Amino acid sequence: MKKLINISESLLFAAAALALWEYGAHAGWWQIFLFPSPSSIFAYLQEAAEDGTLWSALLVTIHRLFLGYFIGVLAGVPLGLLSAKLNLVKNTIGLLGLGFQGLPSVCWVPLAVLWFGQEESAILFVVIMGTVWSVMLSTENGLSNVPPIYARAARTMGAGAAYTLLFVTLPASAPFVVSGMKQGWAFAWRSLMSAEIYVTILTGFGLGQLLHFGRELNAMEQVIGVMLIIILVGLLSDKLIFSPLERSLHKRWGTNIN
Repeated sequence: MKKLINISESLLFAAAALALWEYGAHAGWWQIFLFPSPSSIFAYLQEAAEDGTLWSALLVTIHRLFLGYFIGVLAGVPLGLLSAKLNLVKNTIGLLGLGFQGLPSVCWVPLAVLWFGQEESAILFVVIMGTVWSVMLSTENGLSNVPPIYARAARTMGAGAAYTLLFVTLPASAPFVVSGMKQGWAFAWRSLMSAEIYVTILTGFGLGQLLHFGRELNAMEQVIGVMLIIILVGLLSDKLIFSPLERSLHKRWGTNIN
């Protein structure tokens, strides 16, 4: 019941904000070509959906995102394991990853274009670089936060080092790893938008390219409309995938704070 009330309050607030926004646009509170009305934005989204432009761009972007993110996770988790267990890896690749995580994703774009040209591989590289370091650091942090008594108990019962790592320590660190994967998804999403805006590929236009074209055409309704779609995809991925999984794992291992 409380959840329904919160949803109702959010919807009422959104409706009031949209009504005020629409009124202000038609009342001349600002220049409409700089900040269009909600009706013009929704009209663009409806037109783009009907002619297939929006769905095509969304599918291209989602395909790039999943592919780059999947590769980043496959590389980041083993690196995190090695960094947690070997001081040599932690003091070299781990330290490098800590520095790269703070590097804005757009900084990888010029390097990717010079290395791979105006190709899909350039965009894929930027997405991977935006994902792998966050996943690696979270995996390392998760393994470091597992209570040592878990491993000692497993070894007392006769478990070997490999079994303890794969079936005790790693599952116990899963809540922290998933949190890092969630953060990696956010970094991958931002990286992809940076790459699509600056890397023009004729074989497939994504949401980032639509955003770029809207800027070139001074079509603010297109720019804001695409931004809303990007926000919506980010919210849905968090609410439908990562948040439920994160809550389930924290509850399973007794690490939830609620």
